[in-house]
Amino acid sequence: MSRKKREGIVYSTNPDFQYEREQVKKAMLPPAQQLLYVWIDSKSRNGKTVTLIRGFEGVADDLEKLAREIKTGCGTGGAVKNGEIIIQGEFRDKIIRLLNEKGYKTKKAGG
Repeated sequence: MSRKKREGIVYSTNPDFQYEREQVKKAMLPPAQQLLYVWIDSKSRNGKTVTLIRGFEGVADDLEKLAREIKTGCGTGGAVKNGEIIIQGEFRDKIIRLLNEKGYKTKKAGG
């Protein structure tokens, strides 16, 4: 087991010792308590414009589900990377409207 996964346990003389890791699950905040930032970006994307959504707090499955609903609502592709939703194209206003209908607080940011 790697050192990072042991979480502070360096060595044990007990031959039957098992490393136990607690898996802390992030509780998803209700949509009304979340603030999502939505902005347009084209840097490092060969001039292609994308809409980014950041600030989601919850488990990865819920983020994937939200991304799928946004992609369906916009009729375009996208992905989830590093805790942010990336939607192909410039759909900031439409995404803000979709998120507000679902109860999320949103703010326009950047570009």
